[in-house]
Amino acid sequence: MTVSRSEDTAVSPAPAGPGRLRPSRRTLVVLVAAAGVAAVVVVLLATGEIGRGGSSGGGVVDNPYPTAVGHVTRASLSEQTQVSATLTYAGAATIVVPSGTSPADLLQAQEQVTSAEGMLRSADGTLSADSVTVSQLEASLAATRAKETVDCAGVNAAESASTSPSASGSGAGGCATDAQTVAGDEQSLSQDQAKVAADQAQVSSARSSLAGAETSLSAAGSSAALYGQDSTYTTLPALGQIVTRGRALYSMSGSPVFLLYGRAAAWRAFASGMSPGQDVAELNANLDSLGDGKGLSGDAFTPATAAAIDAFQSARGLTPSGQLLLGAVVFEPGAVRVTSVTPTPGATVQPGPVLTFTLTTRQVQIQLDAALQSDVKVGDPVTITLPSNATTPGRVSYVGTVATTPSSNDQGGGSSSPTINVDVTPTDPAATGNLDQAPVNVSITTARVSDVLVVPVDALLALASGGYAVEEIGAGGVHHLVGVTLGLFDDANGDVQVSGAGLAAGQRVVVPNI
Repeated sequence: MTVSRSEDTAVSPAPAGPGRLRPSRRTLVVLVAAAGVAAVVVVLLATGEIGRGGSSGGGVVDNPYPTAVGHVTRASLSEQTQVSATLTYAGAATIVVPSGTSPADLLQAQEQVTSAEGMLRSADGTLSADSVTVSQLEASLAATRAKETVDCAGVNAAESASTSPSASGSGAGGCATDAQTVAGDEQSLSQDQAKVAADQAQVSSARSSLAGAETSLSAAGSSAALYGQDSTYTTLPALGQIVTRGRALYSMSGSPVFLLYGRAAAWRAFASGMSPGQDVAELNANLDSLGDGKGLSGDAFTPATAAAIDAFQSARGLTPSGQLLLGAVVFEPGAVRVTSVTPTPGATVQPGPVLTFTLTTRQVQIQLDAALQSDVKVGDPVTITLPSNATTPGRVSYVGTVATTPSSNDQGGGSSSPTINVDVTPTDPAATGNLDQAPVNVSITTARVSDVLVVPVDALLALASGGYAVEEIGAGGVHHLVGVTLGLFDDANGDVQVSGAGLAAGQRVVVPNI
């Protein structure tokens, strides 16, 4: 076989562009192995030994290593980058006892409303009685004024100046008496009208006090808590315990706190008269899912909601009340796995942390070089290498949009490029084991090409003068080297993108038969 010396010319691989990584450790190992084979090929080329003999048991003429036949194909490739990551559970968070109104404070607020109602009734009674008195005085004054008008009219008025004292029963005397009565009635009426005005002010004050007391009671009712000043923790979960919807997380003085699914916080008591909201919608959805309120939906607290709460409480051995006090339920996105517990049994209940948890969803968290953000998308497949060296597939579930620079403590004091958070969800969570946290490696796709020429990575020959080539098996079994420029490496499939003059899909190439 005649071999053109121009085929020994160095062929440089494609340069790494922005965000493009060099071949992975696994790929480089393959290339180093291939270079060992290539060294022999180059020596044979120099001595003109390749292509002169017939077929050998190795499958390639005069090649001292066992070989097989591969092909140049056209395909789409993706390049994977190996990154360090942490396998853990998703959704770490803390459950707290909310601040609320204790039963004693709620009772006090109710008593203040009762007292204000009594004061208003008393003020209304006084105002009513004084108003009746004023009405009576107004009627009496009107009659007296009418009489005065008659008695003091005409002759009686004219003769009043010459009337002797003995004529006290005369019309003139009656006129004077009427005038005195009218003056007295007017004075009494003025006094009673002043009392009515004062009574009205008292009624207004009492109504204002009642309104304030009712507002306070409403606020106290909205935040009416399940626990009181003397409440203690009676049951607490075990570490690692998994709690699902409708089950008790812990209890305070015998009153259980239940887990429901949702993302809105349970920030108020659930009771008749409360305003609509997302928290009510979540409550209705949970009561429906648990079978206590079939078909229950919407964001309003309705009589059907109260009835469903009764059913929920009865099914769990509680006295039906048609309401759920603040702290009686906790909303979380799903089942929780307890990781720590703060109080001890018998401890006094105080607002604050009770336990920490994770969701039961397994997750891999990656701090990815921010320069690679545009190369990674939600839904991309990845391969997770576990501490046992076993691998399991997963998919990217979240790609962060905020870049941060790790602290020097995180990097051992050295500098580091900005990173973004990337989350991966394992396809088979059970395959990841049950370690709370473990270091793993993730092979993540960082580049893609479509409809390109591809050869097996182990078909590459590293030329002594630099660059790479493949050994093509031409017509009649004649072998010759074809220089290639490298593109993406697909470690998952063991393929590499190639380009170069004389390359075409379907060509046969030599590969090691290892």
